[in-house]
Amino acid sequence: MSNITPPIKKRVFIQRDYSFGMKVCFQTKMPNELDGRLDRDIFKATIEQLNRLYAEAEDSKGRMFCEGCFACLTAYLVYLCMDSHYTKIVKKVAKFLDEENKSVYAPRGILIKSPLESGLRSIEMVIYADEEENF
Repeated sequence: MSNITPPIKKRVFIQRDYSFGMKVCFQTKMPNELDGRLDRDIFKATIEQLNRLYAEAEDSKGRMFCEGCFACLTAYLVYLCMDSHYTKIVKKVAKFLDEENKSVYAPRGILIKSPLESGLRSIEMVIYADEEENF
């Protein structure tokens, strides 16, 4: 089989859920366009894990306060040697989405993109046309 990407059938956007305020949290209701391609429980588990990761990134405990103070004291040069807490979580999200795409979404003809691509406003899911739809 070739590595040619099938044509895009549709793009679906999972919007942010602002009912919890300004924290990054996405809606867990599965769009109708994914019916028949994806189980609702799998979709919900993916979105809930993303929500947990972003909640961890925004967690404002003492560790992040100390990190910020240390960064100020070193004129932010410390970030040449290490990643910030937020950057570490962003890398975790990228790895999580990559693994989910490979194991769950790609076999079903779906690609889930990073919410960072839309400024954390939504999650874009690309639905590819089935092989029989190409003809």
